[in-house]
Amino acid sequence: MTETIDVDLCVIGAGAGGLSVAAGASQMGASVALFERGVMGGDCLNVGCVPSKALLAAAHAAHTVRGAARFGLDMSLSPVDWHRVRDHVRGVVAAIAPVDSVERYEGFGVRVIRAHARFTGPREVEGGGVTVRARFMVIATGSTPFLPPVPGLAEVPYLTNESIFELDATPEHLLVLGGGAIGCELAQAHARLGCRVTLVEAAGLLGAEDPEAADAVRLSLARDGVRVFEGVSARAAARTDDGGVALTVDGPDGGAEIAGSHLLVAAGRRVAFDGMELARAGIDVDDRGRLVLDARLRTSNRRVFAVGDAAGGPQFTHVAGAHAGVVIRNALFRLPAKAGQGGVPRVTYTAPELAQVGPTEAELTAAGTRYGVLRWPYAENDRAQAERSVDGFAKLLVAPNGRILSATVVGEAAGETISVMALAIARRLKVSALAGLVVPYPTRTEVLKRAASSWYVPRLFGDRTRAVVRFLMRFA
Repeated sequence: MTETIDVDLCVIGAGAGGLSVAAGASQMGASVALFERGVMGGDCLNVGCVPSKALLAAAHAAHTVRGAARFGLDMSLSPVDWHRVRDHVRGVVAAIAPVDSVERYEGFGVRVIRAHARFTGPREVEGGGVTVRARFMVIATGSTPFLPPVPGLAEVPYLTNESIFELDATPEHLLVLGGGAIGCELAQAHARLGCRVTLVEAAGLLGAEDPEAADAVRLSLARDGVRVFEGVSARAAARTDDGGVALTVDGPDGGAEIAGSHLLVAAGRRVAFDGMELARAGIDVDDRGRLVLDARLRTSNRRVFAVGDAAGGPQFTHVAGAHAGVVIRNALFRLPAKAGQGGVPRVTYTAPELAQVGPTEAELTAAGTRYGVLRWPYAENDRAQAERSVDGFAKLLVAPNGRILSATVVGEAAGETISVMALAIARRLKVSALAGLVVPYPTRTEVLKRAASSWYVPRLFGDRTRAVVRFLMRFA
């Protein structure tokens, strides 16, 4: 028999966005039902952000030991014990999992239903023998790895971010198909843990990022032993006689075959709503299968919202969290809150890290926006010198009136320092605010302050200023 319950809010998907909506709404007094057919926490906790950063931390530790001589230390690294590294990754996930657990959300008063949900009406969904009628609904179903249309790919043993963290042994030679953030991060992590790695990218490495910043990552990958092929398309995939995988690729110099023991497909992610029967709820999708949303994240059924990857925008956990706030303000408080796309920071967690907020130079140029460039190198930062991590720079793009339009930081801890720039851009600050900021010494945040201060160099240290100072000193 089917159980029927009535709630204020029904959330479909227990990833970052769905959990944020469910937790916030329930603690504010709304009755909430939450559907999840997989594991609580979604991709970010289980197969995305958390395990990848745990693996990168292990890789960074190995790299530090190998490079200890630069600090005057003699250290050696034994061959990597892959099972211990895997246990480390699992341990990090397990430590965070209780925060996203069924028990915790039931403690908030959320009814958690472990089943696939499908719409049966404009304000009704069903799954796992439970029918939920809700005043408002939220689609938070995330995304899945995209499998490019390469002949033979579906017939070979390939990995994605959903399976690579479960390997039982060190990959002898990892082929990475895709040079975006996921591909670059996992390529470098495995290389630093002792694997041979070859990365194949059809366009350019980190092509959406500032080219100068992408160059810094490219150089670091090469130093770590990653072979990178850019402008090379995979034409076919096949098994090798020893159980590995071979990619036939096209490139500027003709075709070639690249063989490895394992293949990681990191060619982006796709959003799909298979089996949800959106039409029964009057929810429209466009010709690419994406939800049609307004600025308030409402679908064509104004009682149904979408958050996170399901909303079709930037695929970041922090965006999903921001979407949750928009939905709560709209659904619970009837406030016409809108989702803003500007000023969303993004980070590629390679070494050096690459962080960006706001438009790139190419995007500003294409839009006809006038701007100037301010920059400061990590090599002239005392903290970077002390820790022997001088690769990188900060670059600010500034309007003629001094307002900060965007920022790129590439270097150690760039993902931490970029938050300063996200705030500056969100508050439409000028370089004067950043230049006048007192920051602790020695920190890497000084690269931002020094870059902003360079705006005043031609004004303060020019001939006119010198003449004024000489004149005033005559009367001192």
